[in-house]
Parts: sequence; C-alpha cells; structure tokens
Amino acid sequence: MTWTVPEILREVKVLEEESKQFKFELSKLCWHMRGSLGYDEAYYLGYDEREIISKLIEENFEITKKTQMPYF
Repeated sequence: MTWTVPEILREVKVLEEESKQFKFELSKLCWHMRGSLGYDEAYYLGYDEREIISKLIEENFEITKKTQMPYF
C-alpha cells in the first residue's frame, strides 16, 4: 500500500488527536484518583484496568450525587 503525502499528513493528524485524547483521559483518571495514581503509573495501565477505574469513578460520583456529599 502506498500513501500520498496528503494522506500521510491526514493520518498523522488523526494519530496526534488520538494521542491527545488518550493523555487527557489519563489526566482525568489521575485527577479523580486524588494522587493515588500518578501520571507515569497511568501510562502502564492496560485498557481493561483503565475501564475498571473509570467505572469505579463513575459509581463513586453517582453515590456522591445521591448522598449529596461533597465530591470536589
């Protein structure tokens, strides 16, 4: 498969955006974990582990809303 320069540049932009989104998601995980998960450690998490932590955060957020306890 041969790509033209414009196709390569488009793919680079897509990959850059995916990379930014990934870093943003890692940052959110770290923020919600309040220091118990460092940014460097977050990079070593697998997809399943990130999903589990995200679900845990979501559940805790819902519980906090229902109980009207402070979250932030």
